[in-house]
Amino acid sequence: MTSRHANSLTSSGRCYLVGAGPGDPELLTIKAFKLIQSATLLLVDDLVSAEIVKLASLKTRVIAVGKRGGRESTSQEFIEKLMIMAARQGEVVVRLKGGDPFIFGRGGEEVEHLRAAGVQVEVVNGITAGLAAATSLGVSLTHRDHAHGVVFVTGHPKPGGVQNDWRQLGQTAHAVGLTLVVYMGVSSVPHIQTELLAGGLPASTPVALVQSASLPTQQQVITQLGEMSTALVSSGLGSPCVFVIGQVVKQAGASQVGCEVWLGEVELRRAVGV
Repeated sequence: MTSRHANSLTSSGRCYLVGAGPGDPELLTIKAFKLIQSATLLLVDDLVSAEIVKLASLKTRVIAVGKRGGRESTSQEFIEKLMIMAARQGEVVVRLKGGDPFIFGRGGEEVEHLRAAGVQVEVVNGITAGLAAATSLGVSLTHRDHAHGVVFVTGHPKPGGVQNDWRQLGQTAHAVGLTLVVYMGVSSVPHIQTELLAGGLPASTPVALVQSASLPTQQQVITQLGEMSTALVSSGLGSPCVFVIGQVVKQAGASQVGCEVWLGEVELRRAVGV
């Protein structure tokens, strides 16, 4: 982005919803990198890595507006009011979100409210955590030998809204051949597991549990649907964690660096020949 272009934006004020990707700074898009450097106000979500925030200019005002399920967070209403106020004052506002703004990042709501307030807004995509998690294990979410599609689903639906029908999801995934990628599901994993099994998804369905995808602190476990809850507890994995559920996970394995394989008792006996 040229300085002339940045100056023209500053004079009118504008908001950008920018996806910071899963955490690794090298996975930022070029456009995201340029906007981070040209912002006059940077509003940073909780899951954005410190290395990415350091890319901002020393002149940029950086405000942490962390939003994370189950933790004290800045209210969505306050964040939107802050963006609108700053844009009306002529600032270049970059709302930096983990992953992609339009994949469980509430970007759609923010765009609607900003436009309703007469504020220009542009969305810059980022690599979503579910894709990064699968890729880190060498797993293609839509490998045509194993899946005909992929479903991104939240394990933490909007309070008071329509809740997930996990049983139906399990039935459909099994019948059609779909990969399920579950975000924000750690606190609901026993329910998710039970309902997917009740829907007909086999207990032997491969599952990858990936925490902090793309970061040096990434941890992962390969297990099966019937062992998912036990594996999560035994491994000590926690948020932020993504679940990849489906036959595509067969592509992953212990050959992946740092990959722990969790097998049920029967499978473990077969593996060691006892």
